[in-house]
Amino acid sequence: MGGAGQQQRRNRAGSQAEPAGREAEAHYREHRRGDSTYDHRSERTSSRPLIIAVALTGSYALVELVGGLWAGSLALLADSGHLLTDTAALVFSLAANRIAQQPASDRHSYGLARAEVIAAFVNSLALLAVVAWLLIEGIERIRQPIRVNGAAVAAIAAVGLTVNLAVAAVLARHRENLNMRAALLHVLGDLLGSVAALVAGAVIIITGYTVVDPLLSMLVSGLILRSVLGVLKESTMVLLDSVPAGVDLREVGQALARIDGVRSIHDLHVWSMVPGRTAVSAHVLADRMELWPRILHDARSMLARDFGIDHVTLQLECLPPRGADETIALRELR
Repeated sequence: MGGAGQQQRRNRAGSQAEPAGREAEAHYREHRRGDSTYDHRSERTSSRPLIIAVALTGSYALVELVGGLWAGSLALLADSGHLLTDTAALVFSLAANRIAQQPASDRHSYGLARAEVIAAFVNSLALLAVVAWLLIEGIERIRQPIRVNGAAVAAIAAVGLTVNLAVAAVLARHRENLNMRAALLHVLGDLLGSVAALVAGAVIIITGYTVVDPLLSMLVSGLILRSVLGVLKESTMVLLDSVPAGVDLREVGQALARIDGVRSIHDLHVWSMVPGRTAVSAHVLADRMELWPRILHDARSMLARDFGIDHVTLQLECLPPRGADETIALRELR
């Protein structure tokens, strides 16, 4: 009987401890007020534009493939290959967009918002491969020209131009998102390819000069390359946790060091969580511990106001610097 009573008391204690444990876990996971406005998930962006882009781009890629083979046009075949690559890239972007909406977890404490950055990076690499193929094939076509059906090229390219304009208009509404911008670059490359094919078809109809087909394809490749390198650079900088463009690390450190009560700053790091969301961490050597609440408030306010940084992690230190142990960072940012 005594054993049963003890068991009941343990069960009641366990049932009371369980809600407390869940509450503690909830408090552990959440951002507390004032920590940051960033919740570690991607800015909510509708997947509908990408779904529309995949449907239109994939369908028309097959049309251009058949048309290019029939007309013997490199411009159409190049654009078809470009479209097929873009369709795969857009599917990848769509999957990344869905993944990036997931909140932070025990496994991914920063969330999965960088999935879209990875998608932009991979898409850019895929486009570089397409550009390389277009340039190589264009040189070969200039060396050994082939007969091209100009009328068929112009007609198919005109339809492709209309499709690409529609897709670009849909994606352009969300171009502030790096993943969407990478997808938009793919579509703009397709659009330029359609323009080149249309011009090539018209020139061939009028003059019979078939070399214009590979020449225009190579010109479009150069234009695409310039845009791709921009997205590739931006996504690489984010993945390497580099200091974001427009933010000067030294200026951030000096601004923190100028706060009243701060003796020095060291171990300063500034990086992008995702494009447009900057984070900072640093060790702050303060004159007195009791000044810390005011220093922390001033630091957060200043970083948000002057640098647009709202994800701030600062570690307090109250040890006086000793000459021989003083770091270069301490001396420079004092």
